[in-house]
Amino acid sequence: MRSDLSNADVPLFAVRNLTKHFPVRKGMLQHVVARVHAVDGVSFEIQRGQTLGLVGESGCGKTTTARLILQLDRPDSGALMLEGKDRLGDTRAALRSYRRDVQMVFQDPYSSLNPRKTVEQLIGEPLRIHGLSRGQALRERVAAMLDAVNLPVDSMIRYPHEFSGGQRQRLGIARALALNPKLIVCDEPVSALDVSIRSQIINLLMELQRARNLTYILIAHDLAVVEYVSDIVAVMYLGKIVEMAPTEAFFANTRHPYSEALLSAVPATSPKARRPRVTLVGDVPSPLNPPSGCRFRTRCPIAQARCAEIEPPLKEVAPGHRVACHMRA
Repeated sequence: MRSDLSNADVPLFAVRNLTKHFPVRKGMLQHVVARVHAVDGVSFEIQRGQTLGLVGESGCGKTTTARLILQLDRPDSGALMLEGKDRLGDTRAALRSYRRDVQMVFQDPYSSLNPRKTVEQLIGEPLRIHGLSRGQALRERVAAMLDAVNLPVDSMIRYPHEFSGGQRQRLGIARALALNPKLIVCDEPVSALDVSIRSQIINLLMELQRARNLTYILIAHDLAVVEYVSDIVAVMYLGKIVEMAPTEAFFANTRHPYSEALLSAVPATSPKARRPRVTLVGDVPSPLNPPSGCRFRTRCPIAQARCAEIEPPLKEVAPGHRVACHMRA
């Protein structure tokens, strides 16, 4: 979805220097012997009605970032700005309100739904918890949510095992929509589905966004999906964002060597669209001991001596296009 947001002043949601290091403990006394640098100083912002696509290899910190945004894991430091207000230090009551505004669609539609509850109970539970609906009003609200995701009303009396994978993901979307959230984090929402179903779910998300002016953070591996859905693309590597740009600018003029490698692995739809294949040497370094300087330098084909000495800042190289690379910024 492409949105006209030229008059927007304060972003709907912004992440500022978000950091999370998980301690590694050993021995009977459980001393901390190391720390996993899962997310290390991540910053981005998103305007109302936009979609930000967050991409990168497995283990780069995308899902941890999503959990920090939901405050399912508490960040070590940073800020979570919702409509200009930092919500990271919320009290228990304020955190309850925050979670009403920020919802999540999980990757696995099988394990994210309680198999012991009916659809009415699953979608109605957040409404009951937040005291928004009960009785007949709740059932009407659940019916409206099912209609919004193109499922029949009689689905209310059924259990998750009675639905296909695509239908279960529609239930997950309906549950996320129930509280009218301001931001929805979609963590690989189609990766567990059959290829034939993926486009239906992606189109449903886009239709709901247009109809309800929703704001998404989409975590994905499939760059074709990211290009189709997103307004902004952010590329993560080993806990840091290395490139961020408007979607059209990103795919037309990728700047970071890691982004180039990701794009070169995407199958071309025509011979003219082919990109030179970029093969990275070596494995992703351990987040227990990330490299000094630029974290990508150990696999980068254009790395120089200073890349090991100085960490490159995320610098703007064109309007809205930022790159963390000494050689390209």
